[in-house]
Amino acid sequence: MKLSFRWYGPDDAVPLKFIRQIPNMHGIVTAVYDTPPGEVWPRESIQSLKQQAQENGLAFEVVESVPVHEEIKLGGSDAPRLLENYCENLRRLGEAGVKVVCYNFMPVFDWLRSDLNFALPDGSTALSYQNQTVQQMDPTSGSLSLPGWDESYGKEEMKRLIQRWQMLTEEDLWRNLEIFLRTVVPVAEESGIKMAIHPDDPPWSLFGLPRIITCAENVRRLFSIVDSPSNGLTLCTGSFGAGAHNDVVKMADEFAGRIPFVHLRNVWRDEEKNFYEAPHPSSCGSLDLYGVVKALVKHGFDGWVRPDHGRMIWDEQGRPGYGLYDRALGAAYINGLFEAAEKELQ
Repeated sequence: MKLSFRWYGPDDAVPLKFIRQIPNMHGIVTAVYDTPPGEVWPRESIQSLKQQAQENGLAFEVVESVPVHEEIKLGGSDAPRLLENYCENLRRLGEAGVKVVCYNFMPVFDWLRSDLNFALPDGSTALSYQNQTVQQMDPTSGSLSLPGWDESYGKEEMKRLIQRWQMLTEEDLWRNLEIFLRTVVPVAEESGIKMAIHPDDPPWSLFGLPRIITCAENVRRLFSIVDSPSNGLTLCTGSFGAGAHNDVVKMADEFAGRIPFVHLRNVWRDEEKNFYEAPHPSSCGSLDLYGVVKALVKHGFDGWVRPDHGRMIWDEQGRPGYGLYDRALGAAYINGLFEAAEKELQ
């Protein structure tokens, strides 16, 4: 496996020189953040990311993400132009040596939590989701502000967007995803890129909006739309694992051949759809991360892995979920899991 680390560009509180010092670190996972969703990324911006990585002894081979514009997901009138822009971004990323593009097809927000600073018994803080808190909120009120919610929209604009989304069924969203895949995957193939869709986080419907990348059955449907190695999955153990209906070990075993990218993290969950993001070791949460790694290794996995959201520990200040210390601990744990699984297989 190729160990990687999420980096939010030069403004990230975690510098590349620190990421490089994590044992066995191969590369960074990043994106162009100063270009609006739907527009073409300047080649200069892509090359700048690659150069900064290389100057610090790191590879730039995974992009997370090239955002899919809401009009594409909604099937709006501007979707054809935005799809062509998306394809051009893939061509440019392929030119720069990028091998994997992670993306999602979630409505309005990429992920959603109710608390960024949930206090754990050991004094650390983590991202958490309390289902009752979220379900009692009205996204059309204009007052909703939650982690993962896109606050770039104005009150009335957000209300109109939610109303448009509430008119779409899951089958409508599947149809728009099919258009996206049939347009984009051939370009990804030509560019040497594997598309890796990220599961919905959390993996169930919210506010009456359709969500479809939520379970093994729907992943099978995804792959059947375009049967290509370039139509792949980001196995996010925390996103799938937040739902008790998902067995992430079985999913890793079944889909290993179509997984180029893994977000490896743990969650503690209950039966009421409440969860918090636990430390990485299996004993700290509800997921068997060693079982996931063993399943991947059994199938010859040689893709990219990153420690996903970490706690804030040791009084670190920074972007919740994306501090250095706990993610570095997670990376060390991942190294150990893969070494053990590979030696056991031998």
